[in-house]
Amino acid sequence: MQKAVAYYRTSSAANVGNDKDSKKRQQEAIEGFAKANGYDVIEGFYDAAVSGADPIEARPGFGEMLAYLRSNGARIILVENASRFARDHIVQGLGHKLLQGEGFDLIPVDAPEYFTEDTPTANLIRQILGVISEFDKAVTVQKLRGARDRKSKEIGRRVEGRKSYRETEPEMVREAKRLGRKNPKTGRVRSLRQIAKELASIGYYRDNGQPYNAQTIKNILAV
Repeated sequence: MQKAVAYYRTSSAANVGNDKDSKKRQQEAIEGFAKANGYDVIEGFYDAAVSGADPIEARPGFGEMLAYLRSNGARIILVENASRFARDHIVQGLGHKLLQGEGFDLIPVDAPEYFTEDTPTANLIRQILGVISEFDKAVTVQKLRGARDRKSKEIGRRVEGRKSYRETEPEMVREAKRLGRKNPKTGRVRSLRQIAKELASIGYYRDNGQPYNAQTIKNILAV
């Protein structure tokens, strides 16, 4: 069985308490899914009276869960549904991207493919996040170029050197590795070309504006 943790959230303080059904309903949904699909829920974390629009890094329960995951080897988070994770689409997208970057899989038990499916809304959010990623990349490249120029002046010669993808595109490498993993629900594995296509859909391209080729993806996954 695969180890997993459960995340619960209740928005309204009026729905918090042993006599309320919000958390109980979430627990029953997650436990039923876990039992039917071979997951061992080893721990649960709860954010009580926390809005679904709040950034995940600002939630105490979620912060405790991340600290726990980083220390025990579990990589899967089960939630009742995507809106229980976050109601705001941007918060959803950014939060999911943060989890991807750390190698964690988020699975809404009512729709396990939600964060990997191909829908107009999902594609739009991925494209927005891709633009943000491209901006961050441009800022990083500019800073590195400035640092190299300063170093060149100090030593009296030009400082060059090709950087690896892990150094220049760490988020792309993490995303490629996530896409290259076996789907926990279906057991399917994406082809190298499918991974390249999905990377392109969220804004990751080669310097010439074309999607990465299969050999490049293979090299990235081998790192």
